[in-house]
Amino acid sequence: MSRRNTRQAHPSIRSRVAVIVAGVALLSWAGPGANAFWASVANGGSAAAAADAVAAGATPSASVSAGNVTLAWKAAATLAGRPVSGYTLARYASASGGTRIAAGGTCTGTVTAGLGCTDQGVPTGTWYYTVTPVLGQWQGPESVRSAGAAVDTTPPAAPTVSAPAYVNSATVATVPVSGTTEPGASIALTVKDAGTPVHTVTAAVTADASGAWNTAVNLSSLADGTLTYSAVATDTAGNQGNPTPPGTVTSVKDVTAPTVSGVVLADGGGKGGKIEPGDKATITFFEALDSSTICSSWAPGAAGTLSGDNQVTVTISAGNVLSVSVDSSACPTSRIGSVALAGNYSPSGTLTYKGAGGSASTVSWSPATRMLTITLGALATGSANNGTVKAAVPTYTPTGGMRDVAGNALAVTPVAGSSSSF
Repeated sequence: MSRRNTRQAHPSIRSRVAVIVAGVALLSWAGPGANAFWASVANGGSAAAAADAVAAGATPSASVSAGNVTLAWKAAATLAGRPVSGYTLARYASASGGTRIAAGGTCTGTVTAGLGCTDQGVPTGTWYYTVTPVLGQWQGPESVRSAGAAVDTTPPAAPTVSAPAYVNSATVATVPVSGTTEPGASIALTVKDAGTPVHTVTAAVTADASGAWNTAVNLSSLADGTLTYSAVATDTAGNQGNPTPPGTVTSVKDVTAPTVSGVVLADGGGKGGKIEPGDKATITFFEALDSSTICSSWAPGAAGTLSGDNQVTVTISAGNVLSVSVDSSACPTSRIGSVALAGNYSPSGTLTYKGAGGSASTVSWSPATRMLTITLGALATGSANNGTVKAAVPTYTPTGGMRDVAGNALAVTPVAGSSSSF
């Protein structure tokens, strides 16, 4: 090579040396917290070196829903302000150390669109996430790890459900339903009737810190009969309980008030037309009453009889109205009602019938036949009319507080019976 050619080669050599020196200088300047890149740019026969470094990624935020973790972070750039081209996401099982696990879902590979993604199907545990910015073939330092993201992929068990045995006219608009589940879980409640077609009412409620939940639902739109309550829980991690089977319970809807279907006077003493021991007044209802609302010592739904010595007193007023009083030791609260006899059985004053043993006055109730029967015992005071009373139509007036088994109140309106007499 000639000396002239040797001189002409010197500028090119010097340019390459400058790039190398600039790169070395950049790596030295950037330190361990950044990765460097450099480039040579020709301009009119001369060359200049440019160098920069990718800054560390920003610590991401993490929010959890069931087995998914949604991540968000701030944009990263080089130290010279150049935007990066993407980000890689990773998770660790501890706040420091441990094995780096590449994020999945929409966080798989290098995220180039936006500043967020969702790591899907994450196992149960507490996870810590990092962001690493990428620029071409270069990548910056991994970010500081996020706060722990607690992932719970276990669905809650079926919640317990409690509802009243009966829904009546007084409660149908605000039926109380309650139960227990995981603390803080949300409950999806469904109530269905047995109609054709089936009608449905839904409600949503959140359990308190102890797992207790309660709500009130309006079931006016559902048909009378059996109601089925179903509840499915979704825990605070977003896991929904298996809806098969859900927590269930049933009740009976009956919003129809009970009514009197018949009032009959029957001769029991053999002397028709004269009131005497053994005569009966029987009141029949369209449906069974709650036994305890007739006599507070009777169990709901059970048959009952009051027949002790002088336990029941039947009174016939001067106005020929039959009424009953019961010894409070046998029945602390009694609701039997009264019967207007519509016949002149008492010429004057008051007649009372009670007695002991087989001669005692009695009151009996049969849920099976829906009959309330009052039987006169021995005459205690007064003198009955000896004349014959023509057939008359008695009228029964209930006592307030009598209810059917669903809790619907029996109206206190007088009800006329059939034409009959003692």
